[in-house]
Amino acid sequence: MAKIRPETQLVHLGRNPTYTQKGVNPIIQRTSSVIFNTLEEKQHATRNRAKSVLFYGRRGTQTHFAFQEAMTELECGAGAVLYPSGAAAINNAILSFISSGDHILVTGSAYDPTQNFCDKILTKFNVDTDYFDPMIGANIAELIRPNTRIVFLEAPSSITMEIHDLPAIVNAVRQKSSDIIIMIDNTWAAGVLLKPLLLGIDISIQSATKYINGHSDGMLGVAVANERCIDTLRENSYLLGQTADPDTVYMAGRGLHTLATRLKQHEANGLAIAQWLEQQPEVDRVFHPALPSCPGHTFFVRDFNGSNGLFSFQLKSRLSQEQFESFLNHLNHFKMGYSWGGYESLILGYQKEDLLGMRQYDVNFNEGTLFRIHVGLEHPQDLIEDLKKAFERSQ
Repeated sequence: MAKIRPETQLVHLGRNPTYTQKGVNPIIQRTSSVIFNTLEEKQHATRNRAKSVLFYGRRGTQTHFAFQEAMTELECGAGAVLYPSGAAAINNAILSFISSGDHILVTGSAYDPTQNFCDKILTKFNVDTDYFDPMIGANIAELIRPNTRIVFLEAPSSITMEIHDLPAIVNAVRQKSSDIIIMIDNTWAAGVLLKPLLLGIDISIQSATKYINGHSDGMLGVAVANERCIDTLRENSYLLGQTADPDTVYMAGRGLHTLATRLKQHEANGLAIAQWLEQQPEVDRVFHPALPSCPGHTFFVRDFNGSNGLFSFQLKSRLSQEQFESFLNHLNHFKMGYSWGGYESLILGYQKEDLLGMRQYDVNFNEGTLFRIHVGLEHPQDLIEDLKKAFERSQ
């Protein structure tokens, strides 16, 4: 049988008739209590409560089971666990595998809340975190201690978009210890553009708030694990009280079916604007993994099968506060806002001191102001005109 292509796979994910009940999409099942008609039925549910069996609302409903099944297949894992946000998915995945006295390694370019969790919460449990340069590759072996329990990756890096040499890191970690759990924040790739578990990573984590949902109206996290990690991840997350509401899970499952089409348009729009930005005299660097100038571009070409609309660019000089405000305050199509992955374009600006405060490794930034943008589904020429006027205003 021919291999099913991603576009076709995404249309059919999570549409088992058990969950759709003769409809096109899975049902939205809202419940806390699950009623058992016989003691035997209750005992069966108790024995199989970690599986897709109705037991108690926090363990999941048919709506949850459909999305978990879809994500497990998409990310080539053994099971999936849902959370109320991407940050909850990251933090609970880490908590599920550590004990007091453990050591973890985290990429120094990780999502800022991930770093804050390590620095402000894990320290209370006597868990030590070391940060590393995202371009470290096989040299990560030098940082591993006897008590290292987790290596946490993120590709591309938050804001500056470096791409790890994932196979080199995985091989180096495995040679030092087969017991270390390797996790990755795979939100940028949306489970489509990169398949971490096929590269030997144990757990792939996403904020389904972003591209999977695709409409900026729901918060959800998901972690897909391999066979050796799924039981521990699932049970510990349950014990920590993690759950997700069925309405948001339904929206995320629905978003999966159009994900391939949306990602292609985000990619096309993003590349058009990235290439235009490269030609602008005010711009020093464009941090887009698909461009040869981006750190780790060769790894991106090898391991990823496409890009999207999220990237950054840095100016040659620092904007004054007045120029900074003028650039950002009067954009028509790019709106200032956190998150990304929706149909709309977004922008955030950073000065050098902002960037250095979010980096746990030596970064050779110039003095120029940096902007992270998410290119939405508007016509790229309209977005270019918007940025062109911003450059003119900030002269």
